[in-house]
Amino acid sequence: QVQLVESGGGLVQAGGSLRLSCAASGSTLDVHAIGWFRQAPGKEREGVSCISSSDGSTYYADSVKGRFTISRDNAKNTVYLSMNSLKPEDTAVYYCAGDPDYYCSEYDLRETDFRSWGQGTQVTVSL
Repeated sequence: QVQLVESGGGLVQAGGSLRLSCAASGSTLDVHAIGWFRQAPGKEREGVSCISSSDGSTYYADSVKGRFTISRDNAKNTVYLSMNSLKPEDTAVYYCAGDPDYYCSEYDLRETDFRSWGQGTQVTVSL
């Protein structure tokens, strides 16, 4: 089972950018679909983005379309989430998750289908 570690979170002003990284160990990342999820205080965890291993298909939540970009560097065993034009409502703990059998449809992102999870990284967007 792959182990995942997120990094790159921090404090940024509204309109700023951050790039989150999801690094893998214990298995190669290129055979796993990787999803990004986030959980804001007092709210349920929600799916943000996903990238498949087979054909690179992606999913973006409506709330981040046009602002976030997911990408993978298989040579570095890392998946990135580039976040631009950040808003205070993007404040949350961001988690990456992986699964070798999941396929990222453009229509939805099913949290329960992911078997490996990282510990999360905090993103705080101030006014």
